[in-house]
Amino acid sequence: MVILTLLFLLAACNSNSTDTSTDEEGNKKEDSEGQEKVTIVYAAGKDPTGSPHKQIEAFEKTHPNINVEYREMPTDTGAQHDAYVTALNAGSSEIDVFEMDVIWPAEFAQADYVLPLDRFIQQDGINLEDYNQGPISAATFNGKLWAMPKFIDAGMLFYRTDIVEEVPETWDDLITQAKELKGQEGTKFGYLMQAKQYEGLVCNAVEFIAAYGGEIINDNGEVVINSEDSIQGIKKLVEIANSDFVPNNIITFTEPESHTSFIEGQSPFIRNWPYQYALANDPEQSEIVDKVQVAPLPEGDAGSAAALGGWLAAINKHSEHPKEAWEFLKFMTGPEGQKIDAIIGGHAPTIPALYEDEEIIEANPFFGNEGFQEALNAAVSRPVAPNYAEISEIIQIQVSKAIAGDITADEAVENMQTEIEANLVK
Repeated sequence: MVILTLLFLLAACNSNSTDTSTDEEGNKKEDSEGQEKVTIVYAAGKDPTGSPHKQIEAFEKTHPNINVEYREMPTDTGAQHDAYVTALNAGSSEIDVFEMDVIWPAEFAQADYVLPLDRFIQQDGINLEDYNQGPISAATFNGKLWAMPKFIDAGMLFYRTDIVEEVPETWDDLITQAKELKGQEGTKFGYLMQAKQYEGLVCNAVEFIAAYGGEIINDNGEVVINSEDSIQGIKKLVEIANSDFVPNNIITFTEPESHTSFIEGQSPFIRNWPYQYALANDPEQSEIVDKVQVAPLPEGDAGSAAALGGWLAAINKHSEHPKEAWEFLKFMTGPEGQKIDAIIGGHAPTIPALYEDEEIIEANPFFGNEGFQEALNAAVSRPVAPNYAEISEIIQIQVSKAIAGDITADEAVENMQTEIEANLVK
């Protein structure tokens, strides 16, 4: 047994970390030029469009020595997160590249689950200015970049073109119009949003806070929410949530409740994610087909802000093939990979220049909409924190209390400052 163990150790010491995958019989695979083929594993949630397979196919054509195995993860984001944590916490090298929700990078970086990408980016001369800065900000923690942007999502304003004559530029403009337009063309409300105590409320709060110049956690990891700007943002959110032009049970509204009300023709305005456009134009579900357009969310004193959604991709810290993993990650999140994903998968690119690509716009006419692109450019990340779930819960509770009138906006902001400072993991 001792001899067998020594043989294994010697074999491990003499192995090359970038070699060798084997076939079913245990033989090393070689490409047409005699190079040993390496197999890496790419993990992501279920994608019914087939886009991951097309990306892999295109990558392997130009990288014949790298074989990519696609591993389908649970569709549920929480289950996917927990599966990654279980594997990475155990030091597993089974997965090389994996997708990340935009709220995960700080947590995974703090836990030492992922490789920092700065040296790869520097050596290959990648210009991060070519990407939408919202997801770049979400992927940055402690001064390092831990993931690359894959596709983007952001909060937007959808409006009825048969009711709305002029798109509101500011939140005060929206309040005025929502009051005036409520009841027109059979509408019951003037505005729809997500105000239940859950993650969607955090997204709405982030948008109001940023629109008025506030911030929750700055780039240095400091809690800075206790400011007059943040107070103004929360006050405006509370004002709208308590207005007579939103449903009187708005604190029960998540995305399904709000989008259902909108496609049933009950409001001229809604704050929602990009999927709302396709849903509003589905004749099997919607009563407002061809009557909907999109614009950036209204401005506060500091401009328009949209809560960032979407997905990133990262490299497992324990990958045995980091160089090959980077080559695939670079391709998948670069112009060619994102173009495939936009055309086949319908995902919005994180590279603004791709919105000028005729093939992408032909496949997704909505991407060519100026209001859609402006809304994406207004994207801001949610607080970057290793224990984001705890921070989110603090925000949810305090904003909910302010909406209910149990505390003032000033008190909500003060409480968030104190509680986030006490609980933030750095």
